[in-house]
Amino acid sequence: MPSVPGGTPAQPPAALRLLRSSGQAWRWGDGSPPARATSRVGEGGRSGTRQAPVSVPTPRRRPRAALHPGAWWLWSLGLGTAATRTTNPLLLALLIATSAYVVAARRPDTPTARSYTAFVKLALAVILIRLVFATALGSPVPGTHVIASLPEVPLPDRAQGIRLGGKVTAEGLLFAFYDGLHLATLLICVGAANALANPARLLKSLPGALYEMGVAVVVALTFAPNLILDVQRLRAARRLRGRPDKGVRGLLQVALPVLEGALERSVALAAAMDARGYGRTADVPAPVRRTTTALTLGGLLGVCAGTYGLLTAEGGAYGLPVLLLGLAAALAGLRLGGRRSLRTRYRPDRWNVRAWLVTGSGVAVAALFVLASVHGPEALNPGVIPLVAPTLPLWPAAAVLLGLLPAFAAPDPKDPS
Repeated sequence: MPSVPGGTPAQPPAALRLLRSSGQAWRWGDGSPPARATSRVGEGGRSGTRQAPVSVPTPRRRPRAALHPGAWWLWSLGLGTAATRTTNPLLLALLIATSAYVVAARRPDTPTARSYTAFVKLALAVILIRLVFATALGSPVPGTHVIASLPEVPLPDRAQGIRLGGKVTAEGLLFAFYDGLHLATLLICVGAANALANPARLLKSLPGALYEMGVAVVVALTFAPNLILDVQRLRAARRLRGRPDKGVRGLLQVALPVLEGALERSVALAAAMDARGYGRTADVPAPVRRTTTALTLGGLLGVCAGTYGLLTAEGGAYGLPVLLLGLAAALAGLRLGGRRSLRTRYRPDRWNVRAWLVTGSGVAVAALFVLASVHGPEALNPGVIPLVAPTLPLWPAAAVLLGLLPAFAAPDPKDPS
C-alpha cells in the first residue's frame, strides 16, 4: 500500500474498497475491470447484495471512406465527352438530368457543393446569349419559316457575311438553341464535378511533381472565403458607424483594411509553413532532372499534337497513337519529378472499388457515344432543315443511363456510418 509523506498509509479508492468488501480480487493495471461488482449493504441497513452498475465502452465505428475526388472528375469528363459527340437536344437533356440526379443524391454539405446551381444559371445564360446573337446577327442556316422581320442595318462591303437585324427564322433559332444547349451541357458536367469533388482533397492527391502548385492553389482557395468575409464585416461596421460603404470612397476605405489583413495572414502562414518544412526538396541527380524535363515537355507536346490530329480529318491516322505516347511520357515525367518532394500525406484518399465503378460508368458513357457517332452520326446530330422534331436514339439513351451508377455505388456523404 503506498503511503503519503508523513508515514500514514494512503486509503484505497472507494471502488477498490467496494471490490474488497464483495470478495472479488482485482489489481489495478491488469487491463480489464470485473464484469460485476456487488455491495453488502442492503436497504434499511439489512445485509444483502446489490449489483453496482459498470459502464461498458461502446465500440466506435470507423467512418465510411469518402470517394476519391479524381473519380468524380473522370466521371464528369466522361459525360462531357459524350456531350461533345451530339447535338441532339433529347440526349443532351438526358445527360443534364443524369448529372443533376447524381449531384442531388451524393452532394456533400460543403460550401463548394453549392456551386452546381451557379453553373446551371451560367448554362442558361449561355443559351440565352446564343439565341440573342442568332436573332441580332443572323444565323448561317437558311430558313423558310420566318418568325419576325427586324430592321436591318446596312453595313459596308468589307463586312460581308455579317448582318444586323433582318429576318429571324425558326430554323436559325433552333440551330442556335442546339448549339447553346451543347455548350450548356458541358458547363453543367463541369459544375457537377465541382459540386461532388472537394477541391482541397483533389489538390492533395496531385503527384509530387505538382506539389508547389497544389500548395499555392490550396492556399488561394482557403484565403478567398476569408477575403469575402472581411469585406462583409468591414462594410457592416461602416454602416453601423454611419459611414458610406459604396462608391469609390467607400471601396477604397474597405479595400485597404482587407488587403492589410490578407498581407498579415500571408506572412503568418508563410512563417508557419517554413517552420513545418514546406518547400524543402530532395537532392536529385542532374541526369534525373534533365530526363524529367524532357519527358514532361515532350509528353505535353505529344498530347497537343495528338489532340490536333484527332480534331482534323488529315490527322486521324496518327492522332490517337501520338496522344497515347504523349500521355505516357508526361505521366513518366511526373512520376520522376515526384522524387524531389519530401512529404507525406495525412490520410490519403484511397482508390477503392467504388472509385473504379464511378470512373468506369463515365468512361463507358463516353466510349459508347464515340462508337455511336462513328456508326450512326445522323441520330446524334439531327438537322434543322427540314424542320422536324428530333428523335431519341435507343442505344445512346441507354448508354446515358449508365451514368446513374454513382448515385448508388458512391458512398452517401450525409451518412456517417
